Amino acid sequence: MKLWDKGFNTDKKIDHFTVGNDRELDLLLAKYDVIASKAHAKMLGKVGLITEEEAKNLVKELDIIAKSIKEETFIIEDTFEDMHSKIEFLLTEKLGDTGKKIHSARSRNDQVLVAMHLYLKDELTEVKSMVKELFDLLIKLADKNQKVLLPGYTHLQIAMPSSFGLWFSAYAESLIDDLYFVDAAYKVADQNPLGSAAGYGSSFPIDRSFTTKEMGFDTLKYNVVAAQMGRGKVEKATAFGISSIAATLSKFAMDICLYMSQNFDFISFPDKLTTGSSIMPHKKNPDVFELIRAKCNKIQAIPNQLTLITNNLPSGYHRDLQLVKEVIVPAIQDMKASLEIMTFSLKEIKVNKGILEDAKYDYLFSVDTLNEMVKNGTPFRDAYKTMGKTIENGNFKPKKNIKHTHEGSLGNLCLEEIKNKAKHLFD
Repeated sequence: MKLWDKGFNTDKKIDHFTVGNDRELDLLLAKYDVIASKAHAKMLGKVGLITEEEAKNLVKELDIIAKSIKEETFIIEDTFEDMHSKIEFLLTEKLGDTGKKIHSARSRNDQVLVAMHLYLKDELTEVKSMVKELFDLLIKLADKNQKVLLPGYTHLQIAMPSSFGLWFSAYAESLIDDLYFVDAAYKVADQNPLGSAAGYGSSFPIDRSFTTKEMGFDTLKYNVVAAQMGRGKVEKATAFGISSIAATLSKFAMDICLYMSQNFDFISFPDKLTTGSSIMPHKKNPDVFELIRAKCNKIQAIPNQLTLITNNLPSGYHRDLQLVKEVIVPAIQDMKASLEIMTFSLKEIKVNKGILEDAKYDYLFSVDTLNEMVKNGTPFRDAYKTMGKTIENGNFKPKKNIKHTHEGSLGNLCLEEIKNKAKHLFD
């Protein structure tokens, strides 16, 4: 069944090429097509395009379909092009002509749009919830390990003293920045495009404000052409949000892989979270974090991929837009999987509390030793030159009783302030 069927058949190769993997992806989106269809049916009854009784019957049958989707018994056979055609078939099978009336005053274009908006709202909300769980864990780990020193690096060269408190809370605060992008994407998604039909509205006297309220949208996408131009844009906004999180997780995963190596030996994980080698019995590989790194690097390519699909399209609908669904949906699933496994694994992290006892880290304290000279009256540039000569001559003796007190330093992590900054994002 095709919603655009005019009574003649297309070649099977054309069907396969144009449908692609829509049926598989639509199993995730069908729930939202039902939500939108219920709102649409109620609205059709409200404005008199169908009777109130017909509207009630449509809603009743749509609830039955929703139950089958929840129970995972809903399927889209090859004889159907997508979720829309299967759902309309089921309605017509049960309700006859009433089922055929559900498509009045809408197009498959705004059906896809509104289902995607509803889906992305839910997914972005879930992503935020998962980020909060990771954020809370990082703050907890920072608090627990704030006095455990860690070498800081620039250019992968030993630089200055850091701490596990700084390291964990740095990624926590970075997640706040990422959620600003996620919130922006949610705002783009929280606009109702239903009623824009094929992108030019309808001569039917529909009530778009009613469906907006019924589906829980904050506002309408008022201009019907603008609504259609949102196809691809809402997915790209979402992609920017999750790619920002992905950048943070990828960097964090790289740190973990580096710090787990025997050359660093800063952290470790239980054997159950690592993998071995087929020939080297001593190996404890960080496969989980390598895969998080790779998946998150893939996700960071998604905004560019969506841009390349959509950037030279004129206004109005084009079949190119079908492909954005197969890009963004798997990316969101990878994002959630990466967040889930990162949080799960980090609960088992073990930190090395004696890292800086190794003499090779003595130069970490050169800046603090230099700063003591400045505080005692030596001009900074003179102190810098003196310290340089001392190091060059091999006479450097570090002063390890460091004291960092300013906001955000290793002696003053401002964990409460970071939590307060994030609070409004999670309320």
